[in-house]
Amino acid sequence: MNGLNKIVIMGFLGADPELRMAAGGTAVLKMRVATNESWPDKDEKDKWQERTEWHRVTVFGKRAETLAKFLRKGMLVTVDGQNRTSSYEKEGQKHYSTEIVAYAVYSPDERGPRPETSAGADAPFAPPSALNGGYGRVPAATAAADIPF
Repeated sequence: MNGLNKIVIMGFLGADPELRMAAGGTAVLKMRVATNESWPDKDEKDKWQERTEWHRVTVFGKRAETLAKFLRKGMLVTVDGQNRTSSYEKEGQKHYSTEIVAYAVYSPDERGPRPETSAGADAPFAPPSALNGGYGRVPAATAAADIPF
């Protein structure tokens, strides 16, 4: 029986993605995506606790070249991929690195129509998905508060 290695995250790019070419000529795009979680404080009901998790994401091939043309810091993206762990040795000690190898990255389509909401024209446009109720916009107050930088 085979296992399942699937990861889907929705978050904000922490920096402009970096495109490089591997020795064999394959494009490799590296990006950092931040996801946030918040919950009410146990002791003070009016306060909220928050945790930001940073994810390293890698995209290969033609898709990497295409995404590098329009992805920028602060954009909301949905990443669909697999978890990969690699190891390396440094100063005699073994270290491990985990990343998401993405086979799909969804992001706003600037050419498409933008549904109007009470958030106004400056709200970030998000891809329709079950995570945001199938609507294209994330309210500006939510989006600004979720960006950890």
